[in-house]
Amino acid sequence: MTADDSFGRLDDDDYPAYTMGRAAEMLNTTQGFLRALGEARLITPLRSAGGHRRYSGYQLRIAARARELVDNGTPIEAACRIVVLEDQLEEAQRINAEYRRATESTKPTERP
Repeated sequence: MTADDSFGRLDDDDYPAYTMGRAAEMLNTTQGFLRALGEARLITPLRSAGGHRRYSGYQLRIAARARELVDNGTPIEAACRIVVLEDQLEEAQRINAEYRRATESTKPTERP
């Protein structure tokens, strides 16, 4: 992948564009906090060829939500579980909305 290819993927929410240091800086947290989220299996950063952790935009949003919970006094293990459940709920709601749209579009129209 060339530098031009990488630059074009920065808008990709799943592209691991951020180093650990930059991710910690963006979240105003420590690298240790990000490592703890990895140990808790909330986020699994990809590794560069040199073995350095790289984070995606999606992972940073997940980490930011966990940090918010921890900052409000929630233990990190509980915060991670809450974030996972919130993510699952959001996905279920998205699927339900798609299902409702699909079933509504296939209903026969009533004639007066």
